[in-house]
Amino acid sequence: ITEGRLGPSTVVLDHTSGFEGLLLVDDDLLGVIGHSNFGSIRATTCVYKGKWIYEVLISSQGLMQIGWCTLNCRFNQEEGVGDTPDSYAYDGNRVRKWNVTTTNYGKSWAAGDIVSCLIDLEEGTIAFCLNGISLGTAFDNITRGAGMAYFPAISLSFKESVAFNFGSRPLRYPLVVGRGGYRPLQDPPVADLVKARKLLGFLKNVIHIGIDVTEGKLVEKDASMWQLQGEPTVLITLAHIFNYFSPLMVSFACSLQASVGTWFQDLSAVQELLHSTRIASCLPIHYLRLTIAVLKHEKSRKYLLSNVLFDVLRSVVFFYIKSPLRVEEAGLQELIPTTWWPNRFTKESKEVKEESAEERLRRRAYERGCQRLKKRIEVVEGLQVQILKLLLNNKDRGGGEASRYIFLNKFRKFLQENASNRGPVLMQHPTSLAASLLLRSRKENEPVTGNSCIHSCSGVLCADDLAAKANVLIDPAELQAVTMDDLDEDEESATSAAQRPSATLAIGGALARPGWLSSPTLGRANRFLSTAAVSLMNPRRPLGTLEKVKVRTLSVEQRTEEDIEGSHGNEGLLLGRPPEEPDQPITENSLLEVLDGIVMMYNLSVHQQLGKMVGVSDDVNEYAMALKDTEEKISRCPKRRRDIHEELLKSQKVFSEKLNHLSRRLAWINVTIYSKEKMQDIYWLLRVCIRTIEHGDRTGSLFAFMPEFYLSVAMNSYSALKNYFSPVNSMEELPGYEETLMRLAAILAKHFADSRIVGTDIRDSLMQALASYVCYPHSLRAVERIPEEQRISMMKNLLAPYEQRPWAQTNWILVRLWRGCGFGYRYTRLPHLLKTKPEDASLPSLQKPCPSTLLQRHMADLLRSDRDLAPSFLNSVLNQLNWAFSEFIGMIQEIQQAAERLERNFVDSRQLKVCATCFDLSVSLLRVLEMTVTLAPEIFLDWNRPSSELLLRRLAQLLNQVLNRVTAERNLFDRVVNLRLPGLESVDHYPILVAVTGILVRLAVPVPTTETAERATAVLLADPCFQLRSIQYLLGHAEPAAMAAAAAATEKRHFSLSTYTEYISAEELSKVDKMLSHLSEDSACLCQPPTCPPQPTSEEDLCPICYAHPISAIFRPCSHKSCKACINQHLMNNKDCFFCKATITGVDDFTKPASS
Repeated sequence: ITEGRLGPSTVVLDHTSGFEGLLLVDDDLLGVIGHSNFGSIRATTCVYKGKWIYEVLISSQGLMQIGWCTLNCRFNQEEGVGDTPDSYAYDGNRVRKWNVTTTNYGKSWAAGDIVSCLIDLEEGTIAFCLNGISLGTAFDNITRGAGMAYFPAISLSFKESVAFNFGSRPLRYPLVVGRGGYRPLQDPPVADLVKARKLLGFLKNVIHIGIDVTEGKLVEKDASMWQLQGEPTVLITLAHIFNYFSPLMVSFACSLQASVGTWFQDLSAVQELLHSTRIASCLPIHYLRLTIAVLKHEKSRKYLLSNVLFDVLRSVVFFYIKSPLRVEEAGLQELIPTTWWPNRFTKESKEVKEESAEERLRRRAYERGCQRLKKRIEVVEGLQVQILKLLLNNKDRGGGEASRYIFLNKFRKFLQENASNRGPVLMQHPTSLAASLLLRSRKENEPVTGNSCIHSCSGVLCADDLAAKANVLIDPAELQAVTMDDLDEDEESATSAAQRPSATLAIGGALARPGWLSSPTLGRANRFLSTAAVSLMNPRRPLGTLEKVKVRTLSVEQRTEEDIEGSHGNEGLLLGRPPEEPDQPITENSLLEVLDGIVMMYNLSVHQQLGKMVGVSDDVNEYAMALKDTEEKISRCPKRRRDIHEELLKSQKVFSEKLNHLSRRLAWINVTIYSKEKMQDIYWLLRVCIRTIEHGDRTGSLFAFMPEFYLSVAMNSYSALKNYFSPVNSMEELPGYEETLMRLAAILAKHFADSRIVGTDIRDSLMQALASYVCYPHSLRAVERIPEEQRISMMKNLLAPYEQRPWAQTNWILVRLWRGCGFGYRYTRLPHLLKTKPEDASLPSLQKPCPSTLLQRHMADLLRSDRDLAPSFLNSVLNQLNWAFSEFIGMIQEIQQAAERLERNFVDSRQLKVCATCFDLSVSLLRVLEMTVTLAPEIFLDWNRPSSELLLRRLAQLLNQVLNRVTAERNLFDRVVNLRLPGLESVDHYPILVAVTGILVRLAVPVPTTETAERATAVLLADPCFQLRSIQYLLGHAEPAAMAAAAAATEKRHFSLSTYTEYISAEELSKVDKMLSHLSEDSACLCQPPTCPPQPTSEEDLCPICYAHPISAIFRPCSHKSCKACINQHLMNNKDCFFCKATITGVDDFTKPASS
């Protein structure tokens, strides 16, 4: 019993009665993970007098409230610590303190931070520290007196995790205030620590003293050179010392850590050694070296692997490298005393200015600091790789499984828990296992080539020339069973089915992650498959008689070394075979399974973390611009306005401090995450995925069983190399860069429409990746370099009918192939948006036009040669255009009505976004039609084709409708555009009118023959919706009445293509003039009395559908009749007759006989 404290001397979390909600408590009862909405738990010991402290390691940075509570506090799933009277909490996620009410307090915490919770029951105050820095007093005048005792407590939301230290091991940040000081809730074992110090002193004396056998006396020796050489006296002495020392290690290991000094440091904190970020002169490198020394001992290594490193809580920390959010703690100020950031561009543009001498000196000093940082990082990473190589030891099989298989099972379980969202949140930076595990593990003393390749070499990974031989692949499955019935899986329970990792589905959907496969990659013919199954699956052996194979479920924990590596003539199916050695596996299956796990880890979180770190560079640029603006304002500020001058100086100081912090943090990120070595690692991973996908594709239908995440990692790793590592490192410098781009292009071109891939998400991802690929010149050239057969197949898939598939991305790809060739279609940004700043200039849609004439030629050849492909494709495009533009018009009508209401109203931002999307889709569909009319005009104009006339009439009707809606004076479109609503920035006259003009110019001003020109003109003028004023509107010619009204009302300038001289060439404008003259002449001829059709004299001569126009069309083959406007409108969405439902194969002109 200690004065001021009540409860057990060993303080742990109360997992029997002191909790609320569903929580997962670690084996040592010090770690906890939330598994419900807002679970709460308290400790077993309380305090009522004195000053006390405990620490909490933040393993995830989500919603948590940490502090103190009394026994009377009652918590539930909505209210936790700090939400009730007599409970007090600090929340670093929302940066607030809680005691029934809440106010701002403290700083934001991050994963890996240490929160110290202090209570002073003498003064009645509660305070908190973050990483040893006081956040100030949070609460004062807390309730004290009889019956008031405070327990350490926490409330945390789902999947959040922490680890407590009540004093069972030395505090990371011990705090001594005044004479009394703050005491940890659990006292160290003082007597045992005294014994341990004496025993360690004896051990030190033995190591420093040796026996001179020749002279028979004791001599002093250098401890660093000491080796155990089998001297019996020394061995007996050491054994006697450890006979007393080992019970203390077992019983009080955590407390002994304080006394062992440089001999034995913090075994239970090995996971923290791997993510230490203190890389300055005070870096505890000896911790890592000591960890290596401990792990070299076989039994210690296996014990740590089995019981310490990969428990539920510590596994998250083991796989996490903490980014230095606070550069002071990371020692970055000492390493990089001079900061620098790029600020040599103007605000309006990225125009580079000449660097001044002062800036040059600062930059060079900053670069020298970055080099110092890089050297220290390399030391740390070298030690980390040594630790990982020890954990992957495959030669310590004596007395049980090798370390590699223990590690592999733990690693796989960890991934499965995160993939199924059942485990803690995976906090993964690319400098941890995903970047250095395996990919950068090399033989000691072997020269580093910068490129890694796995091959069999004493069970470790070696360096090889990646440009010459990137031979690693994962075989997706060599299942050769005749039917899937040959594999009769035990019925899977509903629980296991529900827990199946969603991130590890096979691309074919069926048999996605069956229960009998315990690792993400299908294709391990392990011990639990019988010999008959192996003979069925292995193509290199003759097929035996088909038998019914019974497969049993095998969990990760039950697998043995034989299950992974194979035995009894079964090599397993996870093989890496170089093409020149098809029968020779290049490495052990266990290493390939670890590689498979790395691919899965990259898919789960590494790529997202890579993207998040890019934000630091963006922040530096924004703050640099803000600082420059502030300095300019200071220079212009009048001297008499001292108040403004002082505020500007404060702002300048804040921006400068922030930039100093960010520039040092950016240096750490560039050296640790976006380094050349990490870029090569991810590039290596990309090539492994590409090779695996290519091999899986060659297996035919079995490609459907390959996990989806291999395709995802191939696409994401390429995106990371292209977008995240520049400008520090360039992808073009990587070996085999052009070939890799081409191979990835071939994969995207072939599989975006692969029927074996049924998952909609992965299909969409492939389509989006291909759409991004064709936006950049270097990757588009890679698409053009793939074999011609694959290019033609890709274009044929792109020209498939749009119905019943995600057509928007397909249409976007075709538009990108055309952009730069269309009428007025050479712009990067629309004219009316030039003065606004784009949100992200690196977006694919903002890249300069790079059309592909080669792929355009393939498209034209396909449309000409396949008479069924062209009508089905173009009808689907016309249908979607009709739908998209109709939806757009309907939405802007609603927006206009809302804007005209007198009462205050709001337009839903989602509605505005959908409206703008429909407009953009309409423009892109018109551009695809322009592309088709330009490349293959005979599809519309050669009426020997069965569908040409119908396609031309449908096209003319839609073009007239679009023109009429957009060009009417003071119409709905005009009014909504003039509102300039946020979200409708892309809606303007220019993009849609130039797209329509491009089609009309190609039809009405043709190059080949006059006959086709007259035919297109006749169809255009015959359409009931045609209005000549819409064509005149394009060049700014308005009708006299409209011009007079406009002049009287306002001096508003009319739209005219001639004003966009930077976007539309003189040759294009001359074509528009010719088209207007041609249509004006033909329209005047049609309006003369002799050519005007006689008005109907009876109801029988009117269209039976609209009763507005005379009958002018007869259907084939049923011979029913209507006006052309009605039948053309109907055929946009339906090919059945109005009356008899027969399929309409053609429409002919109908003229009533004179005798009638």
